[in-house]
Amino acid sequence: MAERVQQRLEDRVPELEQLERVGLFTHKEIRAVLRKASALEYKIQRRALRKEDFINYIQYEVNLLELIKKRRARIGYSFKKDEIEHSILHRVHSLFNRATGKWKDDVQLWLSHVAFCKQWNAKHQLSKVFSTMLAIHSNKPALWIMAAKWEMETRLSSESARHLFLRALRFHPECPKLYQEYFRMELMNAEKQRKEKKEFEQAKMDLGEFNYSEEILNGEMARIVYRDASQKIKGVEFQLAVLSIAKLFDFTQDLQKEILESLQTRYADDPLTWDYMARRELELGSLQPTEHTTKQKKVSEMAQREERCCAVFDEAVRAVPTEDMWKCYITFCLERYNRKTNSEELKQKRLERTLSVFSKAHESSLLPEALYKQWLQLLLDSSLSEKVVEVAEAATRHFSQSVETWQMRLRVLIQLKRDDVTQCFEEAIKHVKSKGTLPLWTLWVEWSEGTNSKEDTEALYQRSLHATTPAESVTMKEMYLDWTYRNGGYKKVKRLFTSLCENRPFSLDFFRKMIQIEKEQESCKMLHLREYYERALREFGSTNTDLWLDYIKEELSHPKGKPENCGSIHWRAMKMLQGDLVEDFVSKYTLLQTGHL
Repeated sequence: MAERVQQRLEDRVPELEQLERVGLFTHKEIRAVLRKASALEYKIQRRALRKEDFINYIQYEVNLLELIKKRRARIGYSFKKDEIEHSILHRVHSLFNRATGKWKDDVQLWLSHVAFCKQWNAKHQLSKVFSTMLAIHSNKPALWIMAAKWEMETRLSSESARHLFLRALRFHPECPKLYQEYFRMELMNAEKQRKEKKEFEQAKMDLGEFNYSEEILNGEMARIVYRDASQKIKGVEFQLAVLSIAKLFDFTQDLQKEILESLQTRYADDPLTWDYMARRELELGSLQPTEHTTKQKKVSEMAQREERCCAVFDEAVRAVPTEDMWKCYITFCLERYNRKTNSEELKQKRLERTLSVFSKAHESSLLPEALYKQWLQLLLDSSLSEKVVEVAEAATRHFSQSVETWQMRLRVLIQLKRDDVTQCFEEAIKHVKSKGTLPLWTLWVEWSEGTNSKEDTEALYQRSLHATTPAESVTMKEMYLDWTYRNGGYKKVKRLFTSLCENRPFSLDFFRKMIQIEKEQESCKMLHLREYYERALREFGSTNTDLWLDYIKEELSHPKGKPENCGSIHWRAMKMLQGDLVEDFVSKYTLLQTGHL
C-alpha cells in the first residue's frame, strides 16, 4: 500500500513544481498540500474502503482547483493549465470512477460527478459518465431526461438526444414525463432549424448544402411523438401538459388544434377538459390588440372575457354535474375574485358571480365539504351575517357527521355573538359520534369560560369527562385542572386533582401541571410533591427517565427534601425502567451527580 501511495504522490510532483515555479503557491504551501494528499491517499488505499474518504478527497481536490483559479485571476497568469489543472482534473475523474464503481447504487455520487464535469466543461468525460450511469440506473427516467437535455442544449446534438429518448422509452414505455420532454426536444430542434434557415436566407446564402426537411421544420416529428404517446398514456393531464408545451412555440398552431380536438373527443366528460376550455376564453381574449384603450374599456373587455369563461363553465356543470366540476368552476371564480383590480364595479361583479356559483353548487347538493369553509369566509368578509348563519346550518345538514363542519358553524355563531350557540353545541354533540368529539368539547368549554358563569363552565367540564372517550378525556382533565386553578385557587384544584386521579387514563402533563401548581405556592410542601411524583411514577415510571430524574432533583433542591431518599429512588428506577431506558437513565444520573445536568 505504501508503494502505491508513494507512486501517486510522485505523480503529483510535476504539477506542484509548476505551481511553485510560476508563483501560484509558496514552498510551504506545497509541503502542506503533499502532507494532506498523503493522508487522503492512505485512507483510500485501505482494504475497508469508506465512501466518506473518497468524498473528502474529491472535495479537497475541488477546493484546490478553486484556489488555483482565484490565484490565477489575482496575479493575471493563465499559462501552464495543461501541466497543472488538467492533471488535477484527471485525478478527480479517477477518484469519481473508483467511487461510483464501488458504490454503484448511490445516485447522488453519480450526480456529483455529472455536476463536476459540467462545472469544468469536461464534455468528453461527461458523455462517458452518462453512458455508464444509464447502464446501471436505467430504471430512473429523470436521469435519461438529464442526459438527453445535455446532449440537446450543450452539445447541440438532436440526434444523440433523440437516440437517448428512444432508448429510455424502451425501458419506460408508459412514462408521461419522458414523452413530454421528448416532445419538447423535437419542437426545440424544429425551432432551432427554422431560425438557422431564416438567418441563412437573410444572408442570401445558398441552402443547397443544408438539408432542411419541411416536415421537421413544421414539427412533424413532435406530432409523431404525440400520437405514439396518446395511444399508450391515458388521462387528460398528459394531454394538457403536451398542449402547454406546444403553446410555447409559435409554429405549432396545427399541432395545438389536433391536441385540442383529441382532448375534446376523448375526454369530453372530464372536468379538467372543461376547465381548460373555459379558461382558454381568457387567453383568446387577451390575444386581441389592446393599444390605445382606456381603463374603462379594459375593465369592460376583462368582464366580457370572464363572462365567456363562465358561459363555458355553466355548460360544463350541465354536461358533467359532479363535485369535481363544480370545484373547478368555484376555484376559477375565487381566483378571479382574489385578483387585484382598481375597478370596484368589476370586483363587485366578481363577488356576486362567486356567491351565485356557490349557491348553485349547494342547491345541486354537489358542493364539496372543504368549499363550504371558503364560502362562509367570503360571506363573513362581505358582512352578510344572516346568509352566513343560513349556509353554516345547511352545511351541517349535509355533513351532519363531520366534526370540522360543526366546528365551522359554531365558530361562525361565536364570531357573530348569536344567542343560539349553546343549542348548536348540544345539536352537534347529538349528531357526532362520541369518538372524535374532543374538538367540539374544547371549543365549547373555551367559549363557556369567556361567556358563562363559573358554575355552568364547571358543570360543562364535568359533563365532558363522561361524554368523551377515555383517551380524549385526558385532554379535558388537563384543561379542567388549569381552569380550576385560575378560577378557584389552590385548595379547590387540589381537591379536583384528588378526585380526577380516581379515573384513568392520565397524561404526564396532567401530573406535571399539578407539580408546577404546587411549586408556585408560597409554602410549597415536599410531602405533596412526593405524592404527585409517586402518582405519576405509578403511571409513567416504566417509560419516562426524566420523571425519575426530576424527582431526584426535587429531593436534592427542596428545603424540606431528603437527599438520603435519592438512593432508593435510583434503585426503584433501575428496577422499573424498560430496555434501553435503563442505560439512558444511568447516563443522565451520572451527569446529574457531576453537576452537568
